[in-house]
Amino acid sequence: MRLRKQELGDRNLVGARVEAARKKRGMKQKELLAQLQVNGVDMNASGLSKLEGQIRYVTDVELVALADILEVSVDYLLGRTM
Repeated sequence: MRLRKQELGDRNLVGARVEAARKKRGMKQKELLAQLQVNGVDMNASGLSKLEGQIRYVTDVELVALADILEVSVDYLLGRTM
């Protein structure tokens, strides 16, 4: 497992929770990327890494797909619920 070299950014609210939910499910980034593609979201490994590192913005379509795949609510990803 590689550690993040950069500090967390401030471009989104969901990155840390996406990463936590993904790891809680025992899912690797490649697996999440594959599920995103199945759900019509085209993202590469760099994009997901930047999303989790809060370095890139997240679209509404990506947010909904991430919540569905990770089986959490959009409110959870946004930090509105625990």
